Amino acid sequence: MSRAVLTLDIPNSVWMGSVSREYPDAQFRVLAATPSKDGGVALAELLADEPERIVGDVEASASVSNLELLQVDEESVLLEIETQAAVFLESARNAGVPIRTPFSVRDGEIVWELTASRSRLSALNETLTDAGINFTVESIYEQVDSDQLLTDRQWTIIQAALENGYYDTPRNCTQEELARSVGLAKSTCSDLLHRAEEQIIKRLVEGEADARPRRSKRVPTIV
Repeated sequence: MSRAVLTLDIPNSVWMGSVSREYPDAQFRVLAATPSKDGGVALAELLADEPERIVGDVEASASVSNLELLQVDEESVLLEIETQAAVFLESARNAGVPIRTPFSVRDGEIVWELTASRSRLSALNETLTDAGINFTVESIYEQVDSDQLLTDRQWTIIQAALENGYYDTPRNCTQEELARSVGLAKSTCSDLLHRAEEQIIKRLVEGEADARPRRSKRVPTIV
């Protein structure tokens, strides 16, 4: 599995693009969203100083076919919005990539955190590009299960080290005390720790290298 963070530019033809650019300090938190036959439906929380005025602009947007106020507070409003322009949801659906919610919309941009296979992320790259949506890949890296990275004994010693404060600053236990707590000789404990730390550090460095921003709005690429 791969994890990716994307920042997507919203066209002004979509209500989220035009309204959020008109009110750049406002934030929409999309709590749930699903494509429908004629567009899409979203449950969104609006956080702003003057939410009533912004709601009026959302309702007046050409791409919004229906809007319902579900809850109103001083600085937030809960909305159910039905739209005829669900290009982002359609792109994700066509690629088979689930959208994690909530996600944020602010000043004409959406931030998505995605978890999917490389092949599905590649398909999303194509569907977004075909739809004319510019986006930036903020980070992408592979998820690796801990039991694939470490042996059972290595995982046990790392857990014990954390629980006993071996990695605290300052340390709350010595390596000799850690070895006694798990019933191992100090030399065996040292070897297990070293090998486990080696694997973790190598994986961390590889993941950090993959997560370095690769920015390109002209030719966006996920994989």
